[in-house]
Amino acid sequence: MNARPAKAAAHARSRHPEAHRSERVGWLRAAVLGANDGIVSVAGLVVGVAASGAEAAVILTSGIAGTVAGAMSMAAGEYVSVRSQADTERADIAVEERELAEDPHAELEELARIYVQRGLTPDLAQEVARQLTAHDALASHARDELGITDTLRARPVQAALASAGAFVSGAALPIAAVLLAPHAQLQPVAIATTLVALSVSGALAAWAGGARVLRGALRVTFWGAMAMAAATAVGHLFGVQV
Repeated sequence: MNARPAKAAAHARSRHPEAHRSERVGWLRAAVLGANDGIVSVAGLVVGVAASGAEAAVILTSGIAGTVAGAMSMAAGEYVSVRSQADTERADIAVEERELAEDPHAELEELARIYVQRGLTPDLAQEVARQLTAHDALASHARDELGITDTLRARPVQAALASAGAFVSGAALPIAAVLLAPHAQLQPVAIATTLVALSVSGALAAWAGGARVLRGALRVTFWGAMAMAAATAVGHLFGVQV
């Protein structure tokens, strides 16, 4: 009497989608890099210019200019980098497509050898390779021979937009500090705001990626503090009204 409900429950579990962190690795990497770069770069610029004794309007203009230039740089750099990866993937897939057309038997044997190396018996590996080849030969070779999957495939436009948007979001924090803090307190407020923002950013990135939250927060905050210390030293060193 209980066989049917148990079978239905097992079927429901088998259809339950699993969420894996690797599915968001592409946009997460670009977003975290962009946000942290936006916070550190613009905060360092603002703190450094403030340390030189510049007026609030000059500090704000420097911060906005740095935000625009940084966002464009992040987008362009990320697009070119990921586009190169996408081009390489496309070229490798084209090679596999040609080899499948020229010698499908050799490609079948190659796929079977891959499965043997992963632990299947030769007979089972041959059967798995045959069935997967019949289903989608190119996708099977792309996944199991080249390591290219739809989840982890390079997406240049997505990476560029994520980097630029994240950079602007991160840069908004030191810009807000310039707008809201009294001029005499601008530098310490900007530093404190940046360190808090970096700790939150590092913690969120670690949590999303399944890493230790405290370690992620401390790592990002440390390097941000070093960057602002260097920028402050430069501002004091020159002490020039910009």
